[in-house]
Amino acid sequence: MSLTEKQKHELKKFVKELELYRGKHTELVSVYVPQGYEMIKIIQHLEQEKGTATNIKSAATRKNVIDALERMVQHLRLFKRTPENGLAVFSGNVAEREGKQDFKVWSIEPPLPLKTRIYRCDKEFVLELLRDMLETKEVYGLVVVDRRDANIALLKGKTIVPLLKTHSEVPGKTKAGGQSAARFERLREGAKIEHFKKVAEYMKEQFLGNQNLKGIIIGGPGPTKYDFIDTGYIPTEVKNKIIAIKDLGYTGDFGIQELVDKSEDVLAQEELMDEKRVMGRFFDTLAKNPGIASYGEKDVMKNLKLGAVDTLLLSETLEDEKIEEFEKEASLVGTDVKIISVETREGAQLKDLGKVAAILRYESR
Repeated sequence: MSLTEKQKHELKKFVKELELYRGKHTELVSVYVPQGYEMIKIIQHLEQEKGTATNIKSAATRKNVIDALERMVQHLRLFKRTPENGLAVFSGNVAEREGKQDFKVWSIEPPLPLKTRIYRCDKEFVLELLRDMLETKEVYGLVVVDRRDANIALLKGKTIVPLLKTHSEVPGKTKAGGQSAARFERLREGAKIEHFKKVAEYMKEQFLGNQNLKGIIIGGPGPTKYDFIDTGYIPTEVKNKIIAIKDLGYTGDFGIQELVDKSEDVLAQEELMDEKRVMGRFFDTLAKNPGIASYGEKDVMKNLKLGAVDTLLLSETLEDEKIEEFEKEASLVGTDVKIISVETREGAQLKDLGKVAAILRYESR
């Protein structure tokens, strides 16, 4: 499951805020409540930790930990049940000057289910699990193929995840003594076809139905990769996912790495394609049917409150408070929200248009 741009933005903002705080000692409390875990058990555990904290030698640290735990318990009692995806809670004295007190409590239901239970006191909040949710979940399929070998892998972010490798029984170019050239060539051709069928079947097994698969990149030395793609053995649903074909000097593990290196342009472009598509739809609507396009904070907010906005486009350069305000209104009327970067020409144009635009459900007056 992948995060929406709105979920990414909210989680990134939450993590960014908590990263700012540092405790003088190990007195900032982080608690992760897993999906389906009883809240009362967490509260009971924190009550026990308050008792344990009385053994802390430093009076200031002892007081800060106990007070942080007390405020966290009070906060958790506000929840009738554990939220669907679990809960991440953080509490501590975040006063900048030692000896002062400024206790705060934060909590967030993460956009993805929490599987891990954590209780920790440290000089900083434990944010790794939330940061991990921000990492890209989309993957690309990698296939390196020639007449004799094939490697299949996934590319997740910057990490190559090998899936399988297979070797064909295609004979070498030197034929065994006594065999006719024609018969030998038939053997080679038959073995190649069996090899291609097997690789196509493996691609189906590994890629078909993978909801996070954004595309497949195929590579290999010489023309064999094109022969393989043209055979018709690759299922249509899988073949339609092929986004690039690259010429390589290697096969095997070296070939997979070379394929990634030579595909950086494709991968960078793919990340921006979703943004370009939705912005292209907006500009096309603006040109052909301007009555169902809107831009500028004031005009878009008016249409949003009328429930007329189908897709809301917000530049990442818009102030966080404004983004929150628009997202809040959008959630009330079921409007799809897209946070648009300025890395594309279309994203830069949105910034110039006033950082806010919308495709409407109907023409508003």
